[in-house]
Amino acid sequence: MNGVKRSPAALIIGLILLIYALILKRQDAAVTPGLLIDLATYLKTTKTVSTQVGVGLWAGIIVTFFGLWNLAVPAMKSKFDKLVRGPMAGIGTIILLSFLTRYYLEPIFKIWGKNAEKTLGFDFAAMFGLNYILLGIVIGIIWVNTIGVPGWMQAGVKTARLSMKMGVITLGAMYSLTELRYMGSLSIIMVAVFVMGTVIFVLWLGQIMKTPKPLTGVLSAGLGVCGVSAAVAASPVVKARGIDMAYSIGMLLLVGVVGLFTFPTIGRLVGMNELQFGAWAGTGILNSAQVAAAALIFDPKTIETLKVAEIFNITRILFLPFIVILLAVWFARGEEEAEVGKVSIRKVLIDKFPLFVLGFILMFAFSTTGVFTPRNYELHGKHFYNFKPDEKKELRTRDLKKIQAFIESGQVTNPEVKSALEKLVADRQITSTAQTDLVLKASDFTEDKDLKKIFKDADKKVQATPKTVKTMREYMMWFFAFGLIGLGMQITWQTIRQAGGKAAVIGVIAGVTKAVLSFFVCWLLIKGTI
Repeated sequence: MNGVKRSPAALIIGLILLIYALILKRQDAAVTPGLLIDLATYLKTTKTVSTQVGVGLWAGIIVTFFGLWNLAVPAMKSKFDKLVRGPMAGIGTIILLSFLTRYYLEPIFKIWGKNAEKTLGFDFAAMFGLNYILLGIVIGIIWVNTIGVPGWMQAGVKTARLSMKMGVITLGAMYSLTELRYMGSLSIIMVAVFVMGTVIFVLWLGQIMKTPKPLTGVLSAGLGVCGVSAAVAASPVVKARGIDMAYSIGMLLLVGVVGLFTFPTIGRLVGMNELQFGAWAGTGILNSAQVAAAALIFDPKTIETLKVAEIFNITRILFLPFIVILLAVWFARGEEEAEVGKVSIRKVLIDKFPLFVLGFILMFAFSTTGVFTPRNYELHGKHFYNFKPDEKKELRTRDLKKIQAFIESGQVTNPEVKSALEKLVADRQITSTAQTDLVLKASDFTEDKDLKKIFKDADKKVQATPKTVKTMREYMMWFFAFGLIGLGMQITWQTIRQAGGKAAVIGVIAGVTKAVLSFFVCWLLIKGTI
């Protein structure tokens, strides 16, 4: 059984994780720090030491346990062996790579980028988004296309998709109701236009280029909705063959990888904000995992871009049932032998619809109803406010003077917003959730980026993030880091080369058209911020 043969791999990897965590913990507590702490000081990652120790110990214990079990107990043909015991060696390896990219490679590239800025005139690490997300994907791609993924790792690599879905589910707890109302309505309009427009465009291209209907059908679903998952969901209703799926998956992967590496750089070059880039990535990039990756490459320090991108991405996925029904009707027309009636569309939708979307909605519902809210704090979406006067929450005098000048300039035409800003200047901090909304709304009356940042800072100073949400956020970032390294290990040149001639042409035309049009819509028409 693949992945559960007796092998010392899991035991060795588990012990490496344990030893690393124990040495780091000992050096952190010592009077005279050792090599690992000195290196963390140089790389400016000392704040993450406790997280590294915690993750390393727990991961090391679990992987070591299953490594010993794997050597001591013969493999059995059970679901437990397949789903838990088998993947452990691969899971441990990807966790090790996550440590390497997040705590060592990213800080090193940051230092190199800063040092090279005087010579090149720009910080190449910042410009090209060389953070742990992008570096992890690149390492995965290089790994699978050079040394390959050995048998003992394959089952663990396949868990990457599950990890990505867990990341999206956890992300649901990070949203506020206000954000969802605004971004949700915006995403429905944009996604409806681009999903339906892309599907119809691909069907038309298929007719012009005389490609087989099954191939055209799965291409339209993949390019219009959410990549490979949508293509798989649509395949039964258009009677797609194995060769159709191979061509489609190869093409979708090729277009998606190009978007993953080009979107963040273009977004930075033109000065997109979080809302603009998140909307563009969530609309223009094909696969869900690649949407998350591009958002994190663009903005790894906060999750604001990721939140916008995933709202757009999930809105796309919610269109999947309508597209499957549309393709069933399209395929049945003029196909006397299609026998679409024998395919249960209801069963296809239930079997193929991504359940993680329901998990995301459930986590958002918990956040909205105050499940994660600490006592004595006022709930406002995902934000938790404590409005007791506190000098630490006060804005700087120079920032208050800038707000006062903005008020006196007459740019603020809304009397409620103006009153909220005047109160902010008088109190030196926000004192109610109603005032929070109005202060943030003041960004709509100015193009000054410094002022917009001041308004955001005023809001953040009175927010209190519960320990539960902080913990979930840390887990979420690990889910994404793990999943995206695994994603890289599934991008092989052989798979990309599977894109057939006509499939590749249709994919490039439709993919580029969608990316370019959505770029101009997001860049020119979306002016707000989160």
